Amino acid sequence: MKSKKIYYPYEEFREDLRILAQKIDEPFDTIIPISRGGLSMGQMLGEFYDIRKVYAINTIGYEGTQKLDKVRVFNIPNLQDTKRVLIVDDIVDSGDTLVEVLKVLREAYPQVTFFTASIFYKLTAIIEPIWWVKEPKGWIEFFWSEDLK
Repeated sequence: MKSKKIYYPYEEFREDLRILAQKIDEPFDTIIPISRGGLSMGQMLGEFYDIRKVYAINTIGYEGTQKLDKVRVFNIPNLQDTKRVLIVDDIVDSGDTLVEVLKVLREAYPQVTFFTASIFYKLTAIIEPIWWVKEPKGWIEFFWSEDLK
């Protein structure tokens, strides 16, 4: 059964990001958006919280809409002088990406506290982000993937 495709426009993203920012009730000194889906979130939250330490981390877990067997994590930022990190992504679907990112970062930086946030969270995922806004009701077509086509 094919998932229904739902276009997710900037205006809705902006409102959902405001809701997410209101839910976040822990201080942090660094933001790590998971590239590519978390990049818009990371930039806007960096501006909102006036945090300059915004470092992307890269993962590959999908080829188009096809889920790969294993998530690859690379471009790991230097967190030597960091205490508390907010990891953001647009969606926690299966949860495999977030689990792998947390595993890699915790192994590299056991002294750092990590928090997680996303706009969308599927209740069937293997991990729940600490803060999230809504459950997706189909395949989300994010404006940043669609608007330049």
